[in-house]
Amino acid sequence: MAVIEYQDGTFALPRNLLPPEASEGDALRFSITVDTEETEERRTKIEHLMDDVFED
Repeated sequence: MAVIEYQDGTFALPRNLLPPEASEGDALRFSITVDTEETEERRTKIEHLMDDVFED
C-alpha cells in the first residue's frame, strides 16, 4: 500500500495503481472518470433483479 497525502489528510492506495516509476515524495496527479457503460449495465442488472423479486 502507498500512503497518499492529500490536503489535510491521508489515504491508502494499492501500490499497483501507481506508476511504476513513482517513489516516495513524488507529486502525483489523479484523474477519475465515470465508466458510463459499466454503470448502465449494473443499473439494468439491478432493475431486472428487482423485477424478479417484486413481481405482482
